[in-house]
Amino acid sequence: MLTFLFSLGAVFISEIGDKTQLLALLLAARFRKPIPILIAILAATTLNHGLSAVLGQWLTQVIPQDVMIWILALGFIAMAAWMLIPDSIEEESDGIAKWQHLGVFGATFILFFLAEIGDKTQIATVALAAQFHSVILVMLGTTVGMMLADGPAVFIGNKLADRLPIALIHKFGAFIFLAVGVVTLAQHYWSAIF
Repeated sequence: MLTFLFSLGAVFISEIGDKTQLLALLLAARFRKPIPILIAILAATTLNHGLSAVLGQWLTQVIPQDVMIWILALGFIAMAAWMLIPDSIEEESDGIAKWQHLGVFGATFILFFLAEIGDKTQIATVALAAQFHSVILVMLGTTVGMMLADGPAVFIGNKLADRLPIALIHKFGAFIFLAVGVVTLAQHYWSAIF
């Protein structure tokens, strides 16, 4: 349960103000059909995060544990720094026009899947699966975290976006990822000593 909850929380915090949340806002403004948008976001996120969790689990099989600890710790610390860099909305706006001919579901699915490739929430999913050794719980947690962050964006659009303290949320998220990176290293060396 801790794996699910941590994955949910980490991705929820990472997603606030992220480019895919901005994309959800744009899609809602363009299509004004929240249910197909949400279903497409759920499908794209489940597929993307499922593949990411499998990759994270596979990496633990091919990379020695001592090296993996350093990769995970430094990865979480890098995520902390990345959280402090705001995303831009221009790229997503251009993408909607390109895929609009596929309809609400098709455009949303493709745009969300592509936007998640290399995104901080995808990288966090890979790292969390490697850290917790659970594909299913990490995938479920990260997907629910995405839906909890993006669902309201689809329904209430720009009304709430202007009122959220995005910079403060990003700083809090950065602190969480930094703490996880440091704790990962500390746990490894603590267990090696004792």
